[in-house]
Amino acid sequence: MDMNPLLLLMLLMLWSSGLQAEVKHDSTEFVRLVGGASRCAGTLELKHQGEWRRATSGDVVDYFEMKEADAFCQDLNCGSAVSLRKRQVSSQSLWLVIVGCRPFDYDSRRCVMSWNASSVLELTCSDSVRLLNGPSLCSGRLEVNYNQSNQSKQSWTSVCEDHFDQQDAEVVCRELGCGPPSALQGALYGDVGAPVWSKEFQCEGHESTLLDCRSSSSTRNSCSPGKAVGLTCSEPIRLVGGASRCAGTLEAKIGEWRPVGGYDWALREAAVACKQLDCGSALAIEHRKSSDRPVWRIQTDFVRSGFPLREYVISVNSSSTVDLTCSDSVRLLNGPSLCSGRLEVNYNQSNQSKQSWTSVCEADFDQQDAEVVCRELGCGPPSALQGALYGDVGAPVWSKEFQCEGHESTLLDCRSSNSTRNSCSPGKAVGLTCSEPIRLVGGASHCAGTLEMKLGEWRPVHTMARTLKEPAAFCKHLDCGSDVSVKKRESSNTPVWIHRLFCEPSYFSMMGCLQSPTIISESFTPGSVLELTCSGKQGAGAGQMGE
Repeated sequence: MDMNPLLLLMLLMLWSSGLQAEVKHDSTEFVRLVGGASRCAGTLELKHQGEWRRATSGDVVDYFEMKEADAFCQDLNCGSAVSLRKRQVSSQSLWLVIVGCRPFDYDSRRCVMSWNASSVLELTCSDSVRLLNGPSLCSGRLEVNYNQSNQSKQSWTSVCEDHFDQQDAEVVCRELGCGPPSALQGALYGDVGAPVWSKEFQCEGHESTLLDCRSSSSTRNSCSPGKAVGLTCSEPIRLVGGASRCAGTLEAKIGEWRPVGGYDWALREAAVACKQLDCGSALAIEHRKSSDRPVWRIQTDFVRSGFPLREYVISVNSSSTVDLTCSDSVRLLNGPSLCSGRLEVNYNQSNQSKQSWTSVCEADFDQQDAEVVCRELGCGPPSALQGALYGDVGAPVWSKEFQCEGHESTLLDCRSSNSTRNSCSPGKAVGLTCSEPIRLVGGASHCAGTLEMKLGEWRPVHTMARTLKEPAAFCKHLDCGSDVSVKKRESSNTPVWIHRLFCEPSYFSMMGCLQSPTIISESFTPGSVLELTCSGKQGAGAGQMGE
C-alpha cells in the first residue's frame, strides 16, 4: 500500500529533528590526534558508535583543506593549524571525514561513514599560540597557552600590546607557518578583558616559538581597553627562480614548500596572488610542464574570490606548475578590470623584504605618464584619467612629478622632479582606466577583421571561447559603434587564445580569462577564429590598438 505523501514528509521531519536533538558532548570524546610529539599533533582519529578509527578524506577527490584542519585544532583546544598532510597506508576501513560537520558531531549518523581508503590525515596544530577572530588563518587576536604542563586543561590568555613588538610578531608568524607580519595593532581583531599574559616578550627574531623567547615579569596583569594584540601575518606564498621577488614559480607552504599546480589558472588568478605577495599588477602567467610530482592545488573559485590562498590548498600530484610575472613598481587597485584602478607606485624597491606603496597625486601625472603605465601593464592606451575615479586615500603620496616622454618602458624609467607637496587634496589620487588589449586586424578598417587579444603577445581568439555572447561589446570598446556582424574563419596552425571555461565572459574581463590551449591538450588544433565587422558611429578612435 502506498504511503500518504504528507505522512512521509512528517516522518522525515521527525527523523531529521531527532538527529539534531542528539546529545552534544565534549568534542574530545570523539576526536583525537595520536602518534605526534604532543596532544596537538598526529594522525586524526574519530570515534563513531563506540569505535575509534583513523580518519580519511578519500583517495580520489580531496576536499579536506587547512580551513577544516583549523576547526579540529580549535575544538581540541589547541592553537592554530600549522600543517596538514595525507599519509599513505595499506587499504583499510577508515572513517570518512564529512566536511561541514564540527568534531563533536562525529558520533552522529549524518556526519561519518565507513570508507575503504589508503590514505589518512595528519595534522599539526600549535600547542602554544593561536590567532582568533581574523579573516584568515594567518590573522587574528593573539592568545598564548600559559598552562602547557597540564595536558588535560589548556589555559589561553591574550597579550597586551605593550608586551609585544615586531620581533615577537615575526616569531609568531613563523611558528604558525605564515609569512612575515604585515600589521600589528591593539584590538585589531577585537578586545578582551583579563586575564592577560603578565610577562613582556623579548624575542630576538630567530626563535622557533614564542615561548622560546626570553621574557621579563611585568607589573600589570590587565590591559587597557583597545590594547589586546591583533596580528596580521602575510600569506606563506612566494615566487622563486625569477629576476625579482615578484617573478618566478609560484610556491605555497603548508608544512613544506611546494610548487602550486594551476593548469586552470589565468591572469585573473595571477592578479590575486600578486596582490597577496604585495607586488604590483599581474603581467604574465605561464604554465610549465615537468614530471609528475606533489604540488599544492588551489581551486580557481576561491582564488578568484580573493580568499587567503593557504586555506584552500589540497595536495595532488601534477605535471603542471605556474610561473607568474607581477610588476614590482606599479599597480592598479579597486578597478573593475585588470587594466583599471587607483594607481600606486612602489617607492621602496631596494628593500626586498618590505615594499612601500603610495598613491600618486593627479597634479603630478599627465596623459603621457598614463600611456607609459598602461603599456607597462600590458594594457591598451589610456581611456580615462581622473582623480579619485577608483577611490581616494590620504598620505603618503608620491612626492615627485613624473615627466614621461611616452616612449619609456616603465613609469620609474621616466624623469621626475621633486614636488613641493607631500599630501594630496581630497579627490585627487590618480584613477586610471586603460583600454583592454583588443584589436581587429586584416579588415578594411580598424573596425573590421579578425579579433585578436594580447597577453604578452597578440593572438587570434578561438571561437570555442564564449566570445559570441557579447560581440557588440568589443565593437563598442574599440569605439566602432555597437552594430556588428560575426563570422567564423578556419585558422591555420597559428597560436590562438582560448577563453577558460566558467570564467565570466565580459569584454572587461576577457584579458583575465585567456589561456593557451596547450594547457588543455598538447594536441589542440586551432579550428576557427572570430571575425567581426563593426558598423555605426565611430568616435575619435580612442580604442584603436596598434602593434
